[in-house]
Amino acid sequence: MKIVVLVKYVPDIEIGYEFTGQNTLDRSGAGLLSQLDEHPLEEARQLAEALDDVEVIALTLGPDDADEAVRRALQMGADAAFHVSDPAVAGSDAGATALVLAKAITHIGDVDLILTGAESADSGTRLVPVKLAALLGIPALTGASSLAVQPGGGAVTIERDEDAATLTLSAPLPALVSVTDKANEPAYPSAKAVMLARRKPVDELDLADLGVDASLVGAGAARVAVGSVTPNPPRAGGRKIPADGPDAIGQFIGLLREAGLV
Repeated sequence: MKIVVLVKYVPDIEIGYEFTGQNTLDRSGAGLLSQLDEHPLEEARQLAEALDDVEVIALTLGPDDADEAVRRALQMGADAAFHVSDPAVAGSDAGATALVLAKAITHIGDVDLILTGAESADSGTRLVPVKLAALLGIPALTGASSLAVQPGGGAVTIERDEDAATLTLSAPLPALVSVTDKANEPAYPSAKAVMLARRKPVDELDLADLGVDASLVGAGAARVAVGSVTPNPPRAGGRKIPADGPDAIGQFIGLLREAGLV
């Protein structure tokens, strides 16, 4: 069974996000593997332990620095990695990104299961997984809080937590599953895993390798443009009610009524 896990190199949110004059995310600073992608990686590692003959492959699309994302994925249990890097891809929207990833997965070949994070930590559109599945002509099960693969790899079953219920969904393989942060607690790589990751292969690919016309990707081909970027306003301070005040409970109930909560 061959599992491909999509991983993404994103700006470090602890440092903060900056935008360029073209209203695109400034990716020139420090970055790291998206934390949301650690959950599908952990799910793949657990499947490899539970099932026979499983190969886990990490796949990323991004600049040279994105090599850090796949190296981290290798430390977390992936057996091999592919890194698609081409200057023409810069500025691609979700559709073009999905196109390139679909070509890369076809290039890898014989993929049974594609795992992704629920969304990327930088853009958060949740569009790429479903677009990718559509291009590949396979089912997409999104928002998995847990997943299981039948012995023999015939089908995948997930649970998706909704507001009022938990849904159980199944699809035949090959399929794509997006995994939420409720699915697992990613294991921290051991020193041995970090050392072994250095010996694992990372295949570099560009658009020519995948047979993708450069005119179909990049900012010039994007169907979505960001018109403006406005920082979120600072949060207003809340009202404080002294606990030892003469009518603290009455004031508290009054605030709840003002907010329509009682």
